[in-house]
Amino acid sequence: MGKTIVQRIRRFSPKTYWKELIAVLVILLAFVFFRNERKELAAIIPQLKAADLTWVSVGICITLLYVLLQGVMYVQSFKAIGLSINLKIAIDLFLKRNLLSVFLPAGGISSLAYTTTQLRKRNLNTTQIHQAGALYGYVGLLTVFMIGVPVILYTIWDNKNFGDAWISLLILGILLAIVFWLVWSFRTHKGIYRWVELKFPAVASNIDEIFSGEVKMKYLLGTVLASMVVECCGIAHAFVSMYALDLDHSFEAAAIAYTVSVVLMIVSPFLRGLGAVELTMLYIFKAYGYGQAEGLGITILYRVFEFWLPLLLGLIAFAWRGRQLLARVGPALLIFFLGMVNIVSVLTPPLADRMKLDRFYLPLEAIHASKFMVFVLGVGLLVTSAYLIKGFRVAFWIAVIFSTLSLFGHVFKALDYEEASVALMTLVFLGISYKQYPIKSNIRWVRIGFVTFVVALVGVCLFDVLSFYFIDKQHFGVEFTWRQSIYHTAKSFLLFADDDLMPHTNFGQEFLRITQVLGIFCWFLLIYALARPRLIADEDSSKSERERAQQLLDEFGQSPMDFFKLGKDKYLFFSEISEGFTAYRLANEFAIVLDEPVCEQGDKEELVEEFDRYCYANGLKAIYYRVDENSLVHFSSLRKQKITIGQEAVLELETFTLEGKERKSLRNGLNAIQKKGFTTAVLKAPQHAAVLDELRAISDEWLREFDKKEMVFSQGMFNTAELIEQDIIVLKNGNGKIVAFLNVIPDYAKDECTYDMIRKSLEAPSGSMDALIVEMISYAKALKYSYLNLGMVPMTGLEATESPAEKIMKFASTRLGNFKHYHSLRDFKAKYATFWENKYLIFDHDFDLIQLPVALVKVMKPND
Repeated sequence: MGKTIVQRIRRFSPKTYWKELIAVLVILLAFVFFRNERKELAAIIPQLKAADLTWVSVGICITLLYVLLQGVMYVQSFKAIGLSINLKIAIDLFLKRNLLSVFLPAGGISSLAYTTTQLRKRNLNTTQIHQAGALYGYVGLLTVFMIGVPVILYTIWDNKNFGDAWISLLILGILLAIVFWLVWSFRTHKGIYRWVELKFPAVASNIDEIFSGEVKMKYLLGTVLASMVVECCGIAHAFVSMYALDLDHSFEAAAIAYTVSVVLMIVSPFLRGLGAVELTMLYIFKAYGYGQAEGLGITILYRVFEFWLPLLLGLIAFAWRGRQLLARVGPALLIFFLGMVNIVSVLTPPLADRMKLDRFYLPLEAIHASKFMVFVLGVGLLVTSAYLIKGFRVAFWIAVIFSTLSLFGHVFKALDYEEASVALMTLVFLGISYKQYPIKSNIRWVRIGFVTFVVALVGVCLFDVLSFYFIDKQHFGVEFTWRQSIYHTAKSFLLFADDDLMPHTNFGQEFLRITQVLGIFCWFLLIYALARPRLIADEDSSKSERERAQQLLDEFGQSPMDFFKLGKDKYLFFSEISEGFTAYRLANEFAIVLDEPVCEQGDKEELVEEFDRYCYANGLKAIYYRVDENSLVHFSSLRKQKITIGQEAVLELETFTLEGKERKSLRNGLNAIQKKGFTTAVLKAPQHAAVLDELRAISDEWLREFDKKEMVFSQGMFNTAELIEQDIIVLKNGNGKIVAFLNVIPDYAKDECTYDMIRKSLEAPSGSMDALIVEMISYAKALKYSYLNLGMVPMTGLEATESPAEKIMKFASTRLGNFKHYHSLRDFKAKYATFWENKYLIFDHDFDLIQLPVALVKVMKPND
């Protein structure tokens, strides 16, 4: 019991979950920050309204110059240590690090450890990246000190006391001196370096790597110059704030307020000087004769220019990576929100003064009718938002029509320009994201829907008109004419209010409900017919097409996945512009391609583009599953995205041997199996019926007892017709009974051999899988193969994650129990693998990743 408790405590130790603990700390600090700054945030808008717009624009321009100069500092810092990055990447790096520095402990320094995806993609040396970051940070502190010394000395000479500002500057000076001395010691191998080398030799080698680089003085001076201009921008922000609020302007007060506040901010360990900046600047401005309200106004406006705008730009920089997701989800959310606005606006009374103005322009009947139109549109928009999420083209046009009607409906309802502005904004977003909705409607269903709708409309209207005309007067108190019957039928069918029609009996009320239900049914039938996706007919490829595909495989095949491309679960797309084909399965709105097209190497990119056009024309999205790293170049022109989905283990047969210390455990396992009377054998094709029956029994037992399910697409299932033509490697007991097997399948990769199923019965001994693999190695060597492909291990190879999706996959594979069995599979294959090859999933947009897991599970299931 005690050991169990200790193990659980160790499992939840800070060492194991240090990333999660830091994340929690950052979230708590962010909460404290925004909670403390809520008054300043609330005061920003009033101060901006009171400020001169021209000078506010000048301040914003200086902020943009400030951001640009920070980017220049990074460019020069990287050049100083021999690396080159463009200005766009440098600005993105500054904005993101600046945002993180607000919430990280000692953020001005700790945020320098963050590297952006663009830097990682350029394969820059990590050590040099940190060298450039350290150089940037040191220069930034140095220029603050260079400006701060004369400013603080002047305040002392001018008999102005700003608390302990000089102490903060002294701390900064001491810190700069210590850092300079440490760098000198490490670069010259003197002083503290000798002590470190003596006590911690491993650390000393890392220090040599970090401080061994040469610093180019030309670019270092460029960094210092850019940083000096950055400090001038900070002073200019305070000075412009005075002009913007039409106050007496003092360059001396602006310079001192900026410098002192920045020095205090640097030495503050948390939240970039939370509260210290505001109090210090307000105190300084009051010392220069500004009133409490005036000093506060300058401080708030300065903070907008110097702090809040760069912070906002940092948020935009982080959000920009998800712009495709926003472009897809944003309009759907706006449509949903607009639908809710429509419904709520009808249920709540309009403002009285607007209603009076509305009645002046429109008769009461028009307003009343418009309310019901807005309500119906609101419900329609809620339904449409769900179809927009899935990417339906018809949902886009319905959303445009509904939003347009909603725009005019709100104006005519009661001049609700707030709600109308939401509709207008929705239309703008829909226009921007037009290309995000490629899925077309099924023309056959559209025709059926229209015909059914027209028939239902005629039938319902005829029923209603005749019913109204012949209905007894007692039910409504009216003797209906033909004109009245048609009028009330139309209003009832369109779900408009009909205050002139008051039922006097239960039958009259039920009659009205029936007409409304029939109307609702017709409208929903029409929407369903329009929204139903257009899918390719599920027609199996003909025998001649599969024979043609086999010929192309024999000529151009080069992948272990090629064997599965002719499976009965695949559809085949043959190119019209070159010799080649693409094998895929349909799932929801996706055409999921196995591997890549089969064709001449130089034609692959052309075939990818052709299949993409084919999918677009049919309202589908092309997804490529299990693509090799060397083949990513074929998808670059289409600007598709990729994520790592696993790694494929490959054994170099020539180097494999059972001898040596590292193979001792494997040898012992194989010897134990042999002592128990088990032997391996290779059964050459064609296979006998009795053997196939034994294999079937083992397969069924393996599926049942080990809780497995047959999967297809990138692997095979038990198929007697295929197995009869394949070589089988088996493990037999002392009585000659087969207890485990694997089947050898054609591998179109050059000099490579592979297998598909590897299954065992409960009777099979421990290590039976190893026995089959070792026999497979001998089999491949005998046939003069150079490599053995051991298959892919999903959710591995994620050590250097880039995208959020890969980070989620890495977290799931390491922390969630449902995926940890992949580590056992990797450990098994690692005993044999000489090297690992990354495999990728190629897709169009980030939003596809939300729907793809369900689609992939669907294509992996065998056809019923």
